[in-house]
Amino acid sequence: MSDGRENKIKKLKMRSMRRGIKEMDVILSYYSEVCLEKMPGVKLDLYSDLLFENDQDLYSWCSGQAIPKKKYRAIISEIRDVLKTKKFN
Repeated sequence: MSDGRENKIKKLKMRSMRRGIKEMDVILSYYSEVCLEKMPGVKLDLYSDLLFENDQDLYSWCSGQAIPKKKYRAIISEIRDVLKTKKFN
């Protein structure tokens, strides 16, 4: 993995776990740990854009309470699928 890619992933992981609300910290930090390393560059860019969205909107999208913006529908669906595999203790 190139240094630029490694740094980008590290930054995205930090942004994923330093959100405004705890629920999104948990959801996105888990997703980032599971998925970012194997993500292609274009999808990393999309995920980076997603992290600029409002936490309340993100939570509504991830919890299925609201329909995500069209450009984020696939990645939000993936986040939901990954969360189904997590054991919350």
